[in-house]
Amino acid sequence: MSVLTPAEQARYSRHLLIPEIGESGQIRLKNASVLLIGTGGLGSPAALYLAAAGVGKLGLVDPDTVDISNLQRQLLHSDATIGVSKLDSAAERLRETNPHLELELFPVRFTPDNARSIAENYDIIIDGSDNFPTRFLSNDTAFFLKKPLVYGAIHRFDGQMTVFAPHLGGPCYRCLLPEIPPPGAVPNCAEAGVLGVLPGIIGSLQAMEAIKLILGIGEVPVGKLLIYDALRTSFRSIKLSKDPACRLCGENPNILSIKNSETTANPSCQIHDPTMKSISAAELKDRLDSANLNALLIDVREEGEWQVVNIPQAKLVPLQTIPAYAPNLPKDQEIIIHCKAGMRSARACEYLMSIGFDNVTNVDGGMDAFQKL
Repeated sequence: MSVLTPAEQARYSRHLLIPEIGESGQIRLKNASVLLIGTGGLGSPAALYLAAAGVGKLGLVDPDTVDISNLQRQLLHSDATIGVSKLDSAAERLRETNPHLELELFPVRFTPDNARSIAENYDIIIDGSDNFPTRFLSNDTAFFLKKPLVYGAIHRFDGQMTVFAPHLGGPCYRCLLPEIPPPGAVPNCAEAGVLGVLPGIIGSLQAMEAIKLILGIGEVPVGKLLIYDALRTSFRSIKLSKDPACRLCGENPNILSIKNSETTANPSCQIHDPTMKSISAAELKDRLDSANLNALLIDVREEGEWQVVNIPQAKLVPLQTIPAYAPNLPKDQEIIIHCKAGMRSARACEYLMSIGFDNVTNVDGGMDAFQKL
């Protein structure tokens, strides 16, 4: 059994004063390991508080680099680390927070091919991902490894958090969401936006539940979904029950592997209609630069996004106004549609195709990709 060094006793002195923690609890934290899927909005506060609390080992999974748009909410990162691997940025910040921390970095996307080998040596998994395939994968991996999954999700002003642990008698994520939503049905924060403080609240709650699980104290929300409404400053909880018909943890499961239709789905959640034409942002720029556009360029973002940055040749037609505006669009000319990242524009193309437009083109990656050229 580990012991606390004098430096650790000084660092965690306020924990040692709490009867439910004390020195034995702090040693449990020191011997514990937590895997965080993502070092973004949720992963940042969760990792910082777990490191500060004295959790001995953190595993971080993230293939991305730091973008300036991350900094409004992802507090592990800074201006100085824009363009740097998120894991390198996170590791530097976490080691500053607690030099006693052991870190294991996985600069890869969490996939069915690597999930088990990455997660099997950790006590708890925290899901800080922003797409449905990874959430299903985190859930399925935790289920087969019999590890608690601390789940969190955010959208604009709303957040939710729970602990999925069928091996402790509770439901799994599939009991809450049996099937993956169709591509484009639910916008991520890159499309819908999120208040920067919100992931700090939900991510901190995730860290709290992980610490309670490690210490074996309090009431962990297994079978209870906590919902936070920032605009109304309200918390409420709803009961989650195991679904007897759940394909994973139910009475007659038919999901027997972490590699399945949900976990292998495209994590971008983009619409992939084989009949939909598309061009890259680079191709669009080439056509604009050569004055050879020969098309109507439509921007389906919101007015506020347009004011920040726009392509001068584009016409702003927010997505929700496309049905009303469609009669004004020419059917004898190519229509090129873009948005921020390619999701809303794909939905606009899909709608126009459904009402008889056969010459619409989506810009892959949208304005995000265009600005990087």
